[in-house]
Amino acid sequence: MSLFDLATSAVRILPAESAHRFTIKALRTGLARPTVGLDDPRLGVTLKKSGLRLPNPIGLAAGFDKNAEVFTQMLAFGFGFVECGTVTPRPQAGNPRPRLFRLNEDSAVINRMGFNNDGIGVYVRRLSAAPRLLGVVGANVGANKDSEDRIADYVAGVKAVWPHCSYVTINVSSPNTPGLRGLQDRGALEELLGRVGDAAREMDKAVKDRPVFLKVAPDLDENAIADIAEVALAQDWLSGLIISNTTVDRPETLGSKHKGETGGLSGAPLLEKSTRVLGAFHDVIGDRLDLIGAGGIASAEDVVAKLRAGAQAVQLYSALVFHGPMLAQRIKDDLVHMMDEQGLNSISDFRGR
Repeated sequence: MSLFDLATSAVRILPAESAHRFTIKALRTGLARPTVGLDDPRLGVTLKKSGLRLPNPIGLAAGFDKNAEVFTQMLAFGFGFVECGTVTPRPQAGNPRPRLFRLNEDSAVINRMGFNNDGIGVYVRRLSAAPRLLGVVGANVGANKDSEDRIADYVAGVKAVWPHCSYVTINVSSPNTPGLRGLQDRGALEELLGRVGDAAREMDKAVKDRPVFLKVAPDLDENAIADIAEVALAQDWLSGLIISNTTVDRPETLGSKHKGETGGLSGAPLLEKSTRVLGAFHDVIGDRLDLIGAGGIASAEDVVAKLRAGAQAVQLYSALVFHGPMLAQRIKDDLVHMMDEQGLNSISDFRGR
């Protein structure tokens, strides 16, 4: 067991949110300094529509580094890309505590954080202070809970982060801001993407080649998937979708005492559902948009399942709670071993097998 694994076990003694803040502070002060070598070149991925180049397909999902405090450190743990946020134009405290729960028996997490963050000003200052060519760092933007015009918040967020990140994610999929998921409805989504698209085209004149992704929920039926896919495909500026965020469903298999808590469920119980929704989107979209798979990933086998469902890259977060920060490196090592065994020349060769 590595030092980082021991630290992960020790930190889990703390309440979930306290453990997270302790981890962020430890990373900021340099207490955790990983030694990770260069990636096997076969792990490299270039997303087809956006052209975004990743040294490996394992990304850190938004939610871990909400305020863009430790993205440099997390890249050093071997992630191919790190997504910071969700950030809103104005700072907000989020929902009352407790609002983050470990479901240890289920390798899962429930959160109802509510976009707690320091606001776009602080966030952008931290992003802009990072050295160029550091790595692939995405910015995930959202809307303030009390905003009178939530779409205007997304437009403001996109404009603010555009010059300082590798890509932008529009998050309309959190279940913890009342009414936010309504922006996935066809009419609202058309208005959102129309106005954000105007902003993206404006910003592209100054800083080009900034991919934009839309992050959607797993709690979508066939009609909603078809509508979102059609609206997304109509946006020539939109690079792709991230599928998916947390679920409001509660599988009957959950055994933790926290299973009834309100909020979004992530971790192992989300794997099957999120992968099924990913596959449904791929059936409609094919490779016309870049698809990034998220939800329940904790192993190389889980990554391969996402790739076979249509993802070009993946993101994880909740599994770090149970497996520690070296998880990305272990997954990469296992993927390389699987490629060796199967005689594959590229991580992309898993797609379609």
